[in-house]
Amino acid sequence: MPKNIFSILVFMVLVSCETNTVRSEFKATNDGFWNKDNTISFTFTEQDTISKNNIFITIRNDETYSYSNLFLIAELNFPTGETIKDTLEYEMSRPNGEWLGTGSGSLKENKLWYKENVVFPMKGVYTIEISHAMRKNGTVDGVMDLKGITDVGFQIEKSK
Repeated sequence: MPKNIFSILVFMVLVSCETNTVRSEFKATNDGFWNKDNTISFTFTEQDTISKNNIFITIRNDETYSYSNLFLIAELNFPTGETIKDTLEYEMSRPNGEWLGTGSGSLKENKLWYKENVVFPMKGVYTIEISHAMRKNGTVDGVMDLKGITDVGFQIEKSK
């Protein structure tokens, strides 16, 4: 009898850990500096043309990041050549300076909404391109090397 209970518990733990994640990938920046001209690209092949998906941009930052927000330019490129381009702003810290996101110590990970309930209309190769668009107040030129962003990623999850 105890063996059966143990087997059932192990099975329940394994089933409860099932995730809706379809794809997740990260790329590191250059020693914690994200150059303005460094567009980070992710390519994936979508096979499911029926299900709805949520797309997230995932940013990892450390304590050297000196801004409370983050401006990004994100492009979603379809197999047909169609492109959807968005300028996005995300909060990275609370007004008191406390970092948002998960993680302990000096590294935080922020899972940021990008697209909700997306149905990929056709099979083929898709590309997500992400670049930062940070500027200091009162300046026209962007921040050349954004310090404190260690990794940039994306994640696709099935919508619930």
